[in-house]
Amino acid sequence: MSSRDVVLARVRRALSDVPRGEGPEDTPVPREYARAHGARTQAQIAGLLAENLADYRAVVHRCEAAAVPRMVGELLRARGARSVVVPSGLPAEWLPEPDGIERLADAPGLTPHRLDTVDSVVTGCAVAVAETGTIVLDAGPGQGRRRITLVPDHHICVVRVPSQVVAAVPEALERLDPARPQTWISGPSATSDIELDRVEGVHGPRTLEVVLAGEH
Repeated sequence: MSSRDVVLARVRRALSDVPRGEGPEDTPVPREYARAHGARTQAQIAGLLAENLADYRAVVHRCEAAAVPRMVGELLRARGARSVVVPSGLPAEWLPEPDGIERLADAPGLTPHRLDTVDSVVTGCAVAVAETGTIVLDAGPGQGRRRITLVPDHHICVVRVPSQVVAAVPEALERLDPARPQTWISGPSATSDIELDRVEGVHGPRTLEVVLAGEH
């Protein structure tokens, strides 16, 4: 008997008590999964997000919504950025005065080769997950194409708190459209070789700075 025959025989035994005409959706399956681990206030959820982002070596900043342009400007200047990618739909009030920094729109002509010469990118996000310290992008307004957050070495991501922050992954999935391109980011890009030497910036930015912008 071949391996294929063994597998098919096991499938037939597992289905032996299922009526022939029954389909996968005919019998409801209880899905009573925990949506989050424990009850937390919105402030505690935001604090957990900041803690886990930092644990993944993202640099976390907190400010009120009105202070976002000042914060973004300070981060760009501290980085010595001379150019920054600005995706379509990014709120204009998030950006500081030009201050000599070239602003590049996310357009088809912005090739990976050109992006490799850009210093920074500023985006928003679709949702942020506190328990995993994860920022999710889905190419929505203010986020741009996936390439603009993978090629430049410095990514500033603004997260609205509390409206864009959820406690756990099940809550995040409910907010996302599975048909949209998604990028789940937990800290700056990093990998380790067989000697466990950590190398950052292999398939994404070396530096991820997250601005948690309070909405009230």
